[in-house]
Amino acid sequence: MLKKALTAIAIAATLMVTATAGAAEYKIDKKGQHAFLQFRISHLGYSWIYGRFNDFDGHFTFDEENPAADKVTVTINTASLDTNHAERDKHLRSSDFLNVSKYPQATFVSNRVEKEGDELKISGNLTLNGVTKPLTLEAKKIGAGEDPWGGYRTGFEAEGKIALKDYNILTKLGPASQEVDLIISLEGVRQ
Repeated sequence: MLKKALTAIAIAATLMVTATAGAAEYKIDKKGQHAFLQFRISHLGYSWIYGRFNDFDGHFTFDEENPAADKVTVTINTASLDTNHAERDKHLRSSDFLNVSKYPQATFVSNRVEKEGDELKISGNLTLNGVTKPLTLEAKKIGAGEDPWGGYRTGFEAEGKIALKDYNILTKLGPASQEVDLIISLEGVRQ
């Protein structure tokens, strides 16, 4: 009888360890606005125009030991574009650029995550302006730990680059303004 009880305890302990190991689910902290999806594009080669999307949401899984199990999904409301200039924002939302009335959302869905040293290469598909193309983001984990409210958070910073023409944005902006740099910083709250 004691042998059966010890075996049952050992099995239960193994199941508990297995359940806590592996990829953890995180929701991007939109409520606390600890997430930023920013971009920049050269203005004629003389300066940078910076902007951001104020309304986006998503989730990710993260497994420190097995990046191949990681996944990222983000949905962006394209009308939330903000470059701190109302007239420019109106033009960028038009059919000349993002065509937000026809394509109100952009999405990024990962399909592979690889670890290279301290960096993660997050590959997936970005759908923007009705076009879906592969995109790879270079990401770094900033930190992780318990927050003051009893939750657990993990934060990342990532960068990427897209060519406007790849997403049917064909407005002529000059040779220095053909690509957009993506700058992403976010915290996820473990679910």
